[in-house]
Amino acid sequence: MTGQTPDPAAQFKQQAAEYAAAFVKDGMAVGLGTGSTAKFVVAELGRRMREEGLRFCAIPTSDATEAQAREEGIPLTTFAQHPYLDLAIDGADEIEPVTLNLVKGRGGALLREKIVAAAAKQFVVVADASKYVDHLGMLCPVPVEVVPFGWESAAARLAALGAQVAPRKHANGSFYLTDEKNLIMDCIFGPITDPDALSRSIYAIVGVIEHGLFLHMATQTITAGPEGIKVLDVSGSPTQG
Repeated sequence: MTGQTPDPAAQFKQQAAEYAAAFVKDGMAVGLGTGSTAKFVVAELGRRMREEGLRFCAIPTSDATEAQAREEGIPLTTFAQHPYLDLAIDGADEIEPVTLNLVKGRGGALLREKIVAAAAKQFVVVADASKYVDHLGMLCPVPVEVVPFGWESAAARLAALGAQVAPRKHANGSFYLTDEKNLIMDCIFGPITDPDALSRSIYAIVGVIEHGLFLHMATQTITAGPEGIKVLDVSGSPTQG
């Protein structure tokens, strides 16, 4: 009986996640991201605690990450205790390698993810190398979190910005709700040539809580692919791991 064929993308995500988890040092307050790559980060940090005696505390970006962190025995903290974080590690759906601008939020945790990223002195993004794009919007929609009341109005205004807009739904047709009980509008803009201008336009729509354009926030990206680990920082300098 043959086993399952390993998923190369999952293997690359794990390699990048384990590389990034080594950035966590004793005494740090750390933001833990959400999604398939972030799961590997949390698992590796749990291992380091058990096997290496690493001691740190963390703020998770979603209920799912919180549950995993508790299972791993990772001590959780709050912004009341740590209004600023030493480090946040999270995944991304798209990465512009020149700017380190990102699209995030396909997992629906973009609001909490952006709060945590903004509070961190260092925001490290981990992904497999397939997430690189020349322009944001080439691979996936931009998620926009909106309040449920009047969402149709917000959706119409997003469409007026040039997007194909679809409220995110479960397979059974019910609306997807974020951990904050808001809706997600998935907005297909196509290649975005001026993400800063688009960000301002989206924020100007009443009812919008947050969007998945993470601009000028990442301090480093760590990706893994067939050629190994690549680290990019805000200076634009690449290194191979």
